Amino acid sequence: MLVSDTTLSRNYRSVPLLDFLASAPTSSVPNSVYSFLKGPPPGTVDGRAALAPYSLRKLEAALLQKYTRDEVVVAQEDHIEQFVDEDTEIIGVTTMDPLGLGPLTMSYAVFFETAAPAYVQKEFETLLARVNRVRAGKKAKLLVGGPGVWELTVRPEELDKNGIDFAFQGEADDIVVDLFRYLTEEGSENTEFFKGYQTFDDSFHKTWSDNDRFITRYQFSKQFPRLEDIPEITAPSVKGMVEVMRGCGIGCDFCEVTLRPLRYYPPEKVRREIAVNVGAGMGNAWLHSDEFFAYQHGRNFVPNEEALVELMQAVMTTKGIGHTNPTHGRISIPAAYPDLMSKLSASIRSGPENWIGIQVGVETGSDRLAHMHMPNKTLPLKVGPDGTWAEIVWRGTTVLNQYYWRPAFTVQVGQADETPDDNWETVALINRMSNSYLADGRPFEFTITPMQNVPLGLLKSRNFSSLRLNESQLAVYYASYKHLAKIATRNAMNTSHEANPLTKYVTGAVIGIGAWSMFQVVRGICKRRGLDVERAGTYGLHETKLEAPVAQ
Repeated sequence: MLVSDTTLSRNYRSVPLLDFLASAPTSSVPNSVYSFLKGPPPGTVDGRAALAPYSLRKLEAALLQKYTRDEVVVAQEDHIEQFVDEDTEIIGVTTMDPLGLGPLTMSYAVFFETAAPAYVQKEFETLLARVNRVRAGKKAKLLVGGPGVWELTVRPEELDKNGIDFAFQGEADDIVVDLFRYLTEEGSENTEFFKGYQTFDDSFHKTWSDNDRFITRYQFSKQFPRLEDIPEITAPSVKGMVEVMRGCGIGCDFCEVTLRPLRYYPPEKVRREIAVNVGAGMGNAWLHSDEFFAYQHGRNFVPNEEALVELMQAVMTTKGIGHTNPTHGRISIPAAYPDLMSKLSASIRSGPENWIGIQVGVETGSDRLAHMHMPNKTLPLKVGPDGTWAEIVWRGTTVLNQYYWRPAFTVQVGQADETPDDNWETVALINRMSNSYLADGRPFEFTITPMQNVPLGLLKSRNFSSLRLNESQLAVYYASYKHLAKIATRNAMNTSHEANPLTKYVTGAVIGIGAWSMFQVVRGICKRRGLDVERAGTYGLHETKLEAPVAQ
């Protein structure tokens, strides 16, 4: 049986980015508000999840190459009892942020100076408690996997606390059948697996640690599935998500994703997976990648215009699809290639009634930190000859907004070698963009979320609990939440895609009031900690207007 906690299976009232709400501390967001905004439970078909996280659908497809549908179940979390019996061998749980150590979750914890668990941790622990009650006295083993397993390597004692038998680290599409056999057949020998886990230093040098409770690929064997070994989903995914590629290659020094090899799905493979979701009544294709504009890219990360346009045309000509958007992309591409954005926008029919969302890691407003931690993220533009990093971000936002794309930016505080001046440059960038307009008079449309960079070594030493934001870091939070309140108030009633008008209205009202209330809390905290909020709210507004040349 495969299952996920509710933070990965709910639709969050069809509001883009509201999924981030699960990272909030339980002490800061009332349970009643969280429960309403995360939306109703997913539907079921005889207790099976009608929609499931894409990662589970991939594992399901891989297991179905060996087992029958009666033997492989993707359960809806409220119905796991009917699928666990004396014959059940493995209960697999996928997780994104099980212990609340992810960047956004830590961002909230550090800002609010709270030890209260985040909803992501609460939901994970609630699910595992239910699973353990159901499997008590039975032979079923509890296996946890997913991108959040690294947190368990930092706190391995959580395995016993939550009754977890094993945690698997890494991609498993091509080996999950062997993995399950390895765990269920006593004394089985297998050279594919290593009893332990991988960890990385600050320069991403890999080391291996022995631990009988963790399993990863054997260090001298193939580390990632080849494209041809990745199965296609056979049942619909939450929010209509499908992959278009894996890996990134940009090489930012704070992101492990850069270590994964690039693998590109051909357009026809993407279309076939989309068709599965269309069969469940979905008209949206959510295209997942770690860096959309790197799809089949050229040298120096020059975008492959032909491949990108072909991909989007293939998506939009899939019968039943009326909307699509990629998950992640870098801002330097729209800044440098407005004609490409024009062609992509024409393919996906973006417009005033069809905004396209994309998550973008801006990370900083500082040229110095951009050079130091993410030099390739600016490519094919270069900071200096093509303007400052802030100017590149500003120009990219202009182009995105011009074609009705709304970026969801993230910025970091706590980066290695960061200075107060670096953070004030980030504040200036946020304020200036928040007060910028397109040539036609439309205000800039974007969201901005501050995240805490907590080095792995600090997490291991547990000293992260004593972290306190300095004045410049508080200013980044203040400028970010000031803009979020501004855009939420402006757009709240048009944000949700709920079909029911009353639910859509209530959702909009809750978001609008909630964003304003949140900002008042943030403002109060910042003032109590000595931040000059007037300075933070206007810093950078009186400087020369941002401009950026466009690379040819």
